[in-house]
Amino acid sequence: MNRESFAAGERLVSPAYVRQGCEARRSHEHLIRLLLEKGKCPEDGWDESTLELFLHELAIMDSNNFLGNCGVGEREGRVASALVARRHYRFIHGIGRSGDISAVQPKAAGSSLLNKITNSLVLDILKLAGVPTVTNCFVVPMATGMSLTLCFLTLRHKRPKAKYIIWPRIDQKSCFKSMITAGFEPVVIENVLEGDELRTDLKAVESKVQELGPDSILCVHSTTSCFAPRVPDRVEELAVICANYGIPHIVNNAYGVQSSKCMHLIQQGARVGRIDAFVQSLDKNFMVPVGGAIIAGFNDSFIQEISKMYPGRASASPSLDVLITLLSLGSNGYKKLLKERKEMFLYLSSQLEKLSECYNERLLCTPHNPISLAMTLKTLSEHQDRSVTQLGSMLFTRQVSGARVVPLGSVQAVSGHTFRGFMAHTNNYPCAYLNAAAAVGMKTQDVDLFVKRLDKCLKTVRKEQNKESNASAVENYNKTEDVDIEEMALKLDNVLLDTSQNSS
Repeated sequence: MNRESFAAGERLVSPAYVRQGCEARRSHEHLIRLLLEKGKCPEDGWDESTLELFLHELAIMDSNNFLGNCGVGEREGRVASALVARRHYRFIHGIGRSGDISAVQPKAAGSSLLNKITNSLVLDILKLAGVPTVTNCFVVPMATGMSLTLCFLTLRHKRPKAKYIIWPRIDQKSCFKSMITAGFEPVVIENVLEGDELRTDLKAVESKVQELGPDSILCVHSTTSCFAPRVPDRVEELAVICANYGIPHIVNNAYGVQSSKCMHLIQQGARVGRIDAFVQSLDKNFMVPVGGAIIAGFNDSFIQEISKMYPGRASASPSLDVLITLLSLGSNGYKKLLKERKEMFLYLSSQLEKLSECYNERLLCTPHNPISLAMTLKTLSEHQDRSVTQLGSMLFTRQVSGARVVPLGSVQAVSGHTFRGFMAHTNNYPCAYLNAAAAVGMKTQDVDLFVKRLDKCLKTVRKEQNKESNASAVENYNKTEDVDIEEMALKLDNVLLDTSQNSS
């Protein structure tokens, strides 16, 4: 209610009570006004009543919620189900226009304002997370793979002769297919093994740039967040190579926002060399439903070009989800989550190390990977690969999600390219291993339950191995016994034959 409505209410209820209610309303409005003025994530999270008031105020600015609205077009925000309307807080028009996902919609001032505020808050969080010089970003209603494709398609217009994308290998299908879908040929650069870690082969990257020629290369496509024992690419050095040869650089930062190390790599890469855009997932970094990503960069005009490349309007759902989440958490709440994640990484590392020692295994030494860990499965793979894959199946059926068991020698074809040692990020990693990650939102009880179930599964697999080994030993022994008896019988027959011949 506005001032006039409160004044009218004083004729029905004690003015003192009405004024008290008016002041309470102003406290909510003050938070909303600060958000609109500053465009930054509030330090402290909002309560649900403030959030719902804000969303309601925005929603009634859209034409589909106007009283007496008369829509005669093909897209008027009509929704058949009231449940669907409530699910989306009656934001029905989506975001952007046919020519630009960031443009303002005349029919949907509230949705457009929501979009602008969300992008502003996300930019603030990216700076807070470790990339203070990022200049522009926008939320796109596609997951990381398709968002990378959008970046590559935008670069196509700038580099019409380009055919190749230089890609240090990471065994994850969507980032490989993002290049294929955009119509380019990935040039896979195999990683080099340094200790237990798989790292970027910088010499191979530069050699391939010289071999193909800079004009034929669309960009270098590097990765920060990844499964151990692969570690983040040498982003700084790659950025310098890109700057020296005038080649764009796109970074797949899928779940790197939650890691200060990954964000620092991007910041340093932009400082010493060239990074044109970096892409990150909404669900992995902000705990919202799958379906959105953030495209960000250091050149405002290039990020605007990418947003204009998106064809048509877009769903507002990912923007709405992350806006609600960030306003609920506040910057202090999100910083607390980042701090807790680091603590969980250390705790998970210590617990896995203890468990691995109990089974004569070890935690792989991957200090450059701040999110993912890997534990060897040598004693399982020495017997047979089936034991390794069996462990993965057992964990899954016991409701352990996210853990990856990587056997030796897997072969996988992805969009016409054959990867040997698939999931291991290299053709021949020295051993089979198990992955686990400490991601944002993980709790101590998650780690404890995972380690407990992994311990039980390892015991079960070991018992089955021992049974099979014992059965095999008995079988071999029996075979040996049979051979010995047959040999003795044959020798005895020969002796008897000789004796009978001599006597005759």
